[in-house]
Amino acid sequence: MEMFTITAAEKLVRRGIATDILCLENSRIHKACLEKGLSVHTLKSGGSFAPLSVYKLIRILRNGNYSLVHTQASKDLWLLVPALKATGSRIPLFLTKQVGSYIKKKDILHKFLYNRVTVAFAISEIIRRNLLDTCPLTEEKIELLHNGTDTRKFDPVLFDKQKVRNELCIPPDCIVLGMLARFSPGKGHEEFIEAAAELSARHLNLFFLIVGEASRGEEEYAASVKNLAEAKSISNMIFTGFRSDTPDVLAALDIFVFPSHSEAFGIALVEAMSMGKPAVCSNSDGILDIVVDGETGLLFEKKNSGDLAQKLEKLILSHGTRNTFGANARKRAVEMFDMEYLTDKVIKIYKNHLG
Repeated sequence: MEMFTITAAEKLVRRGIATDILCLENSRIHKACLEKGLSVHTLKSGGSFAPLSVYKLIRILRNGNYSLVHTQASKDLWLLVPALKATGSRIPLFLTKQVGSYIKKKDILHKFLYNRVTVAFAISEIIRRNLLDTCPLTEEKIELLHNGTDTRKFDPVLFDKQKVRNELCIPPDCIVLGMLARFSPGKGHEEFIEAAAELSARHLNLFFLIVGEASRGEEEYAASVKNLAEAKSISNMIFTGFRSDTPDVLAALDIFVFPSHSEAFGIALVEAMSMGKPAVCSNSDGILDIVVDGETGLLFEKKNSGDLAQKLEKLILSHGTRNTFGANARKRAVEMFDMEYLTDKVIKIYKNHLG
């Protein structure tokens, strides 16, 4: 989520739109800005009460002559709104809501903050509804704006299907199923492993990949996932660890699996679709904005490994369906989730509010 700010800023800069990034000092975004040569301002602290940061932000706003401000996190409103008020600036303030909230924010303080928001972007329909339920915003102030990916980078014609397969010693006649996700509870690793065990008992030509690593503090969960695979005696499953060559990994797959219990959106799924991969996904939340059931992939009942196995088997048994779904997935990714298309959309919304 945080690095999406970098991608969005780069697209604006390439359109000739001067863009400065504001972030915490020594954060991943700060380091990425320095590496990429993007204009950046830093604050030492954020949060709901940081008067020194507000003071510095006032100076940045006064010196910057900005046309608008766009933040990717609602907590930033606690800094931005007081600073904008202090400068007397009436420039538009845009907010992208990346994750849902379980806290009602309709008290007088939040009404003060959200009243200054010009437009709130929801990355999926579930987030749009969450904004209406939890924040003091009207429907007219909310726009649906999905996250996206570079479909020119994630293009199946550019990558060799056999590269990663050969590296991992996967026989060429195997059907490869894989999921890409960090090891975190709720990502659906258990259901994937349960389904893999069930399918391996009926089909000898399958291989399963689990790509990703544990974040700090999640090592115990990652170990439990690997122990489950060992307990199920799944010899045709590979834990690859972290891979930076995502397009190459996706190229190696025949079927992409996205068993997450709850996702506001799902960039990994969009990337797989852009690579022309048919997918089997849980029927939950932001996933429903991305997959068209029976056209680009199949939906299964979340947390239900038996239903997952059943839906996967439909694709395992039909090469033609895999090809059709994959072609449809690529087309949908290009038409709806390409970063150039989404950049055009956000610029149009910007201009509509600049007067």
